[in-house]
Amino acid sequence: MRPLPLLLALVAMTTPAHAHAAAPGSDSDAQAPRTTRTALVIHGGAGFVPKDALSDADVRDVHATLNRALDAGHAILADGGTALDAVEAAVVVLEESPRFNAGKGAVFNAEGGHDLDAAVMSGHTRRAGAVAGLTTVRNPVRLARAVMEHTPHVFLAGQGAEGFADTRPDIARVPNSWFDTDGRLRALEQAQRKAVLGEASDAYFGTVGAVALDVHGHIAAATSTGGMTNKKWGRVGDVPVIGAGTWADARCGVSGTGWGEFYIRNAVAHDICARVAYRGDSLAQAADAVVNRIVPEAGGDGGAIALDVDGNIAMPFNSGSMFRGWIHPDGRRGTAIHEDAE
Repeated sequence: MRPLPLLLALVAMTTPAHAHAAAPGSDSDAQAPRTTRTALVIHGGAGFVPKDALSDADVRDVHATLNRALDAGHAILADGGTALDAVEAAVVVLEESPRFNAGKGAVFNAEGGHDLDAAVMSGHTRRAGAVAGLTTVRNPVRLARAVMEHTPHVFLAGQGAEGFADTRPDIARVPNSWFDTDGRLRALEQAQRKAVLGEASDAYFGTVGAVALDVHGHIAAATSTGGMTNKKWGRVGDVPVIGAGTWADARCGVSGTGWGEFYIRNAVAHDICARVAYRGDSLAQAADAVVNRIVPEAGGDGGAIALDVDGNIAMPFNSGSMFRGWIHPDGRRGTAIHEDAE
């Protein structure tokens, strides 16, 4: 009989590599990569931004910021990192910019303050984390991920979410006034004037998001927002509602942007991926049908970014503009605001 240590050594030498994979539910994956292809798509919000409302300097800055977000996410993917790390990194760049309605650029609520929401989802594990009504968290997407990884819950809101943030020394905190910007204050004043006159407002647009595919074939999605300008009564939109504004599964990931109430009512993010999974629709067909037919028929508008396990990207919008950027598996990349582009 062979000594036990020798038997163990022989077993170790002949055990397939996949037998040493990370435990189910882990977002790290010790398996050999299923694919060398990665992809990333981001958005900085849909809405109607007239071309003449942006100066040449504005346009250059928007494209530069979108490219910084792409670079942050792509660097992680190119190094073999996870889709979850990539979407978090990309969204943090957008949260740090006053250009977009998230983080530093968050809109004002009716009381003159800021309430921020975010969500993340890991497709192959179906784990998710979401937060709503934050007032002091500099990067809400990071707290959403902490909810997913360090609590048994999915969704924390208001004072409870802030209390959880108190337990996380790695989560940066700022006074609520840190989110103030002159442009968002003017938007609040305009929205309030329109409300007094009974006029319609485009105050519901904004949001940032990212969807990534990593070398393991895993998809993750993340979305962050300041919500609706002049919102009242603790209103929460679609962004932190898993399946409405944010969704990822093993085959598909989506981050939405638009009139949140309609995205909630129609489970927009999940519907896109469900059409891919259950009907066999292509990603482009599914995203187009939901964003450009289902949402408008219900009375809403907006856009979405979507990515599937084969690296296909879809970026439909019906609102006149959507800040967006992408890197295809073959390395093709770009950014756009108004024009159709891929």
